[in-house]
This record gives sequence, C-alpha cells and structure tokens, in this order.
Amino acid sequence: MPAPLVLVLHGAGGDAAAGLALLQPLADERGLLLVAPASRGATWDAIRGSYGPDVTVIDRALARVFSGFAVDAGRVAAAGFSDGASYALGLGLANGDLFRRIVAFSPGFVPPGASPQGDPLVFVSHGDGDDVLPIDRTSRRIVPELRDDGYDVTYREFSGPHTVPADITREAVDWLR
Repeated sequence: MPAPLVLVLHGAGGDAAAGLALLQPLADERGLLLVAPASRGATWDAIRGSYGPDVTVIDRALARVFSGFAVDAGRVAAAGFSDGASYALGLGLANGDLFRRIVAFSPGFVPPGASPQGDPLVFVSHGDGDDVLPIDRTSRRIVPELRDDGYDVTYREFSGPHTVPADITREAVDWLR
C-alpha cells in the first residue's frame, strides 16, 4: 500500500538526524515515510541567497525514495524547523503540484524563488517567546501574506521559545494525514 512521504528539513547548524528527529517518533506509528537530507552548508542555500546545490541533493533523495518505495503521490509533504521551515515553505510553494502539504515549525521567511505552483495546504506553528526568530517579525507576517495569496493556512501559536512542542508535532502529523 502506498505511504505518505514527508521531506523533513533541519534548522541552521543541524543535520539529517536533526531533521528526522522532528517527526521520527510519530512516523512509524502513523505509517509515514521520511526523507531527511542535509544541507551542503551550515544552512539551506536559499536562506543565504538562491536555490542551488541543496535542491539537487533533495531531488536525488526524492528520486531514490520514489524508485524504492510505494509512495502515495497525492500525499507528499515538505516540513522543516526554523531555517528548514523557511526552506520548506519556499520549495513547497514553488512545487505545490508535488508537495500537497507544507509544515513550517517556526519559519523566518519565505525565500523567493520560482513562481508558485499548485495549491498546497500549509501548517505553521511558532512560539510567542521565540528569541531566535521573533514571532512578530516572522510568522505573524508570513501567515497573513500566505492567506492573502489564497493559501489555506492552519496556524498554531504556542506559549514558548524556539522549539517544537510535542503536542504541536502531534497535531501537525495528524494534519498531514
């Protein structure tokens, strides 16, 4: 039976294991395939300028998963935390025909890129005490802009710092299904 696939992107200074750690505790329980590549530098390339080698790595990783596993093409998502959330938003919106859902845990911004495609659903969460990516400069601006652009956005603010609480992770995974 084809399974849903989630591309999981780590935050700045993280690695593939950090990306996996976001959703791994619930992936087996919920039957999710996860793919978590690592950025080529300290963070994802578009965070510092433009899309480049990181997209090539992601494309190769997705191709391997699609060729080796039964993936439900209608349930492919991009997710990430912090810089990974920003990258997931940029990549997901530009490839909305592939990524039907986008999960952004504490994003900083939406990197500019290709013209948006498709109509992905978006889930954003952010802590009101985030001192790394303060909510007033980030999600409280990003979410209204996405809604103004016609995207269906589920938004969860929580009391807390730059993190992803377990209940928010669970809600996001339930939302993915």
